[in-house]
Amino acid sequence: MVGIKEVAKRAGVSIGTVSNVVNRPHVVATATRNRVLSVIQELGYVRDESARQLRAGRSRIMALLVLDLGNPFFVDVARGAEEAAHAQGINVITCNSGQRVETEASYLAMLAEQRVRGALLSPVDTAGDAMRAFRRSGIPYVFVDRKVPADEASSVSVDDVAGGALAARHLLETGHRHIGFVNGPTLLTQCRDRDAGVRSVLTGSGAQLSAVEAIGLDVASGRDAGARLLGMSPRPTAVFCANDLLALGVLQAMVGAGVRVPDEMAIVGYDDIEFAGAAAVPLTSVRQPAFRLGRTAAEQLLAETDENPPPHREEVFTPELVVRESTRVRR
Repeated sequence: MVGIKEVAKRAGVSIGTVSNVVNRPHVVATATRNRVLSVIQELGYVRDESARQLRAGRSRIMALLVLDLGNPFFVDVARGAEEAAHAQGINVITCNSGQRVETEASYLAMLAEQRVRGALLSPVDTAGDAMRAFRRSGIPYVFVDRKVPADEASSVSVDDVAGGALAARHLLETGHRHIGFVNGPTLLTQCRDRDAGVRSVLTGSGAQLSAVEAIGLDVASGRDAGARLLGMSPRPTAVFCANDLLALGVLQAMVGAGVRVPDEMAIVGYDDIEFAGAAAVPLTSVRQPAFRLGRTAAEQLLAETDENPPPHREEVFTPELVVRESTRVRR
């Protein structure tokens, strides 16, 4: 890789002059600037931006670590974060843990080594060894789609207990008395909170709850959970799924088995991704403001990387139920 010394030698100028041409071209005489730029083009010199930022102590890179980029919810979170970051001249790199603790640990270590400006984190485990090590790095971070006490860190999240309650209440109101719940891995706070919301509504209602824990939060895990629901006797007449990808998998399982949705099985998802409304049977879903989550978290992180950062803040958004054909009212 061509370095600044080679450019200076070929152009017959000092290293400082080359640096000025790259960083402050207005202070260099036109003829000299043009000669240096010609050599830069000839040699293919590229400025070592990471080294420059490290010397300045101010990286222009923010990181976003998410659970699963295969889930459109996190794509929308990333879009919101990028909008806020780009408005302040900051670039965003996105890391996908794939819901794997070991991958998450590798990324956190890399972000600490690269001394990113700050990190937006949606981790598998907020209290594991990898997070404890990352905290010691001193890099500012904000949890996104996670709720933690403000004395620990800033966080931007949705009230998932309320979201689970919204789904369960809707299914009761539409006449169901045997309700299935397809949850994701209970290591995840969101899954535990959505479960708590469901149970808060169904306890004492007289309705029966049949819970299934899926191994992941993807469509394939939803199809597997759907097969397990189909094998139950008696079978639930409705199911709430911890996210829309699970719900789409359950829908595929029902359609494949000839079970009519919603007449024989009503389905509710969570997140309200674009595919929920575009499904063969449009899915009722609990909507999270994904874009707004990402943008708000990035704005908070940028504030915390200023010279005079504000106190940590815990911001919680309220979910919204979007009713579609998959839970048509039973008569």
